[in-house]
Amino acid sequence: MNRIIRFAAALTLTAGLTTAALAAGAAAISGEVKKIDEGAGKITLKHGPAKSLGMEEPMTMVYRVKDPAMLKQVKVGDKVTFEAEEAASGYTVTKIDKAK
Repeated sequence: MNRIIRFAAALTLTAGLTTAALAAGAAAISGEVKKIDEGAGKITLKHGPAKSLGMEEPMTMVYRVKDPAMLKQVKVGDKVTFEAEEAASGYTVTKIDKAK
C-alpha cells in the first residue's frame, strides 16, 4: 500500500513539473533586437506572435526592461528569446537570452 502511495505521489509531481515546463516554454517569445536605449531602460524587439501577452500577430514593439543590466547582454541584430509581462506602465521584458 505504501508503494502505491509513493508511486502516485511521484506521478503527480512529475505531471506538475511537466505542466510547469510547458507553460514556461509557451511564454518564451522569439525575436530580434532592433534598438537598445540604455538611458531609458528600453529595448525595441521585432518578434513573432506573443500568445502569453495576447498578441497573435508578429510586430515590432518597444519594451521596458525589468533589469537594465539585461541590455548589456545583447546588441542590435541579435536573435533572442525573451519573456515579458504586461503591467500598468506597459510591457516589460523579464528575461532575455541570445537564441541558440
